Amino acid sequence: MSDLSVSRVPGQGAAPLARSARPVHRPASRRGGHPGRLAFRALPWLTPLAGLLLWQLAAQFALVSGHILPAPSRVFATLLELAQGGELWSAARISLWRLTVGLLIGAPLGFLFGLLLGASPRAEDWLGPSFRAIAAVPALGWIPVLILLVGIDEALKVIILIKACFVPVAIAGRDAWRAVPARYAELGRVLGLSPARQLWRIQLPAMVPTLFSGLRLASGQAFVSLVTCEMLAATDGLGYLMVWGRTLFQMDLVIVGMIAVGAAGIALDRLLRGGERALRARMGDDG
Repeated sequence: MSDLSVSRVPGQGAAPLARSARPVHRPASRRGGHPGRLAFRALPWLTPLAGLLLWQLAAQFALVSGHILPAPSRVFATLLELAQGGELWSAARISLWRLTVGLLIGAPLGFLFGLLLGASPRAEDWLGPSFRAIAAVPALGWIPVLILLVGIDEALKVIILIKACFVPVAIAGRDAWRAVPARYAELGRVLGLSPARQLWRIQLPAMVPTLFSGLRLASGQAFVSLVTCEMLAATDGLGYLMVWGRTLFQMDLVIVGMIAVGAAGIALDRLLRGGERALRARMGDDG
């Protein structure tokens, strides 16, 4: 029903004499945000803030020795010192470069191998058992053998990271291909799409969520493998920074390395989520 009240004046036809304007209520988000929504957005910060508060109280009341658990102010001062001196950025740049190389090589290989296993039952029968056996061995379990084969140079870290990225993406690619309903392929044939167009326009959009879940899992596993590998067989990187702090018994240096690894992991996960949204929008899937 319209908001306009229309009355008839004798001899003049229909003329709007009065407008009964209803009050327009703006959504709370346009007026600065609903308190409940703001509280919901603040929830992820409660646990870190509570941990920081407990940490400060433990340091302030000497509940834990300062040599074992330095105060947050000391850790923050060390963080600023390393950032201004360039040591932190240098270590982070080296670690991120290794991680990027591992992802750029391991993820595409894993995706193609996963498609092969998902699309070909014969390939699953022939290659599946060997793949599952290799996947069952953690990436770090290959370090002793690889040290004997390639030494402790960059090749060792890159191979470990490729393996850490390859397995989760391969599993995600296989499962994503098998999860696409068969009627999608029938739809592509009805529309007269070529196999390449069917893959790009129909099958890949349906596979994107599972693929990116595997990619995020791969990046997390690669980060763990990277830091551990740098702690065991490296002379640079964030993992080595943490080992150096432990060797000097400077726990503030170790905690700074932990903070840098956590921040880099969060940033990478956000980047992958943004890439997933952009790819789905490019393919015409707004979900």
